[in-house]
Amino acid sequence: MSTNKTYLEHYDYCVPAELRTPRLSVPELLQVPANAHPDKAATNFYGTEITFWELRNFSLRMANALANMGIMKGDRVGLHLPTCPQYVIAYYAILSLGAIVVNLNPIYTEDEITGVIKNVEMKALITSDVSLATIRLLCKKVSIPIVIVTKLNDFIAGAGKSTADSLGLEKGWHHYSSVLEECTDTKRPRVEINPDDPALLQFTGGTTGIPKGAILTHYNVVSAVLRCAIWGMPAIQDIPPERRYIFLVLPLFHVYGNIVSMNWAIFTCTTQILVPRFELEEIMKILANFKEVTYFPAVPTMLTAIINHPKVGEIGLDKKLAFLGSGAAPMPVELIEKIKNMGIYFSEGWGMTETCSVGISSPTLGRKKIGSIGIPYPDTEVKLVDVDDGVTEVKQGSPGEMIIKGPMVMKGYWNNPEETANQLKDGWLYTGDIAIQDEDGYFFIVDRKKDMIIAGGFNIYPREIDEVLHTHPKIAQAITVGVHDDYRGETVKAFIVLKKGEAMTEKEVISFCKEKLVAYKVPKMVEFRDSLPQSAVGKVLRKTLREEEEAKKKK
Repeated sequence: MSTNKTYLEHYDYCVPAELRTPRLSVPELLQVPANAHPDKAATNFYGTEITFWELRNFSLRMANALANMGIMKGDRVGLHLPTCPQYVIAYYAILSLGAIVVNLNPIYTEDEITGVIKNVEMKALITSDVSLATIRLLCKKVSIPIVIVTKLNDFIAGAGKSTADSLGLEKGWHHYSSVLEECTDTKRPRVEINPDDPALLQFTGGTTGIPKGAILTHYNVVSAVLRCAIWGMPAIQDIPPERRYIFLVLPLFHVYGNIVSMNWAIFTCTTQILVPRFELEEIMKILANFKEVTYFPAVPTMLTAIINHPKVGEIGLDKKLAFLGSGAAPMPVELIEKIKNMGIYFSEGWGMTETCSVGISSPTLGRKKIGSIGIPYPDTEVKLVDVDDGVTEVKQGSPGEMIIKGPMVMKGYWNNPEETANQLKDGWLYTGDIAIQDEDGYFFIVDRKKDMIIAGGFNIYPREIDEVLHTHPKIAQAITVGVHDDYRGETVKAFIVLKKGEAMTEKEVISFCKEKLVAYKVPKMVEFRDSLPQSAVGKVLRKTLREEEEAKKKK
């Protein structure tokens, strides 16, 4: 464990220091609620429910349909869907075959998704009607043997049903609902899945700005789900499964929404209230329709907007919510105090794509410290090491790079042995986060070794934006940094030097980026300069610009 083990004294009464992870495949988790509560709703999508038994059968039918199309163990299948029942069904279907789920953000641009698909040599892609324009362009550049398309409304009762013709699908493409309806086989695929087999490929930005696919095994995912369930149990143990609901607006393609939310809900027999987008007024209306919500996993941006909404009192949110989980960025002190005043249990935590989104968290019932990410999960070792040598453990209270080892840590990066070797050493994952550990064993993040920007819970890698800006014919130099934002935590600011004789406006820069990048990566502020700070060898100093912005904030 970490040098300072005093944090074990702060574990909640029912959380053990060690846990045994069952040697299950991820889709076997679905048998738990299907057996115990077959008629309970597994999902609720705008009022339309699918029971756990129906979800099990839908997933098996889809699995057998995919097998009939030629999907086999080890094949990579892209899930390019928002939060919806179609994602949940397809997810467990793919994994039942021993195939690998490649999670893709459905709002990525064509350029952003092309590199991922080439990297993994994707056998199939499951997408929705809202992404058809992008996928049509994509398929002209890369080969995807099997394309399956759904319409979100197809799983809402009374909203009508689409067809392949109504969606205008390309010749050879498949219609999701038709695929499901035409296969009635609910036999379990006879595929041997080992705990160490890959389950998910979760892409994350690298130190070079090139996305890396973290390989998360079945053992990784099951380990994370089990520990997450045990850790949060003190808040929900007195709520019977019949009354358990999770409000799931997080994207299921993201590791936080996938493992800490969807898979957790399956394992704990919890109904998923699925919401495909965060639109505040719609969120408040949906929340008003439910008597109680057991667990609401979110990011601080979402929670701030909801907790400060004028209708919070009207819908009785304080009485309605049992437990709030927050991740991806620190919770503001003001937000923490409001949640405490409302009498809602909450927990903040730290995790990475490479750790299945978990690793360190505040105790559910026990002591929480403002600004702390908490204490390590069971069976999780954490050390702080010298930033320069990466080996020597620092003294208590001194900053060091946080390294972590445990059952949730990824197997490596897909087709990227160099980056795997850079970040995984003797089983230790080098996180790039600089932290301190106090006398009680609680960890506090104090800096980031990498230049990653966290805006509204999204990880943004500035070099990717820099490279887009450099493709503009008027721009000579460009660099982006994260600057403080009261609502999003951080936001993107671009510093630009124009080529001699050129003129450009902030609006032009932002419009150009919108064509190349997903919305949350687009700079919100632009500053034009005659030059940028550089090192002796001509490297533009991002850190200097960030320090300048921080100095402005303090004035």
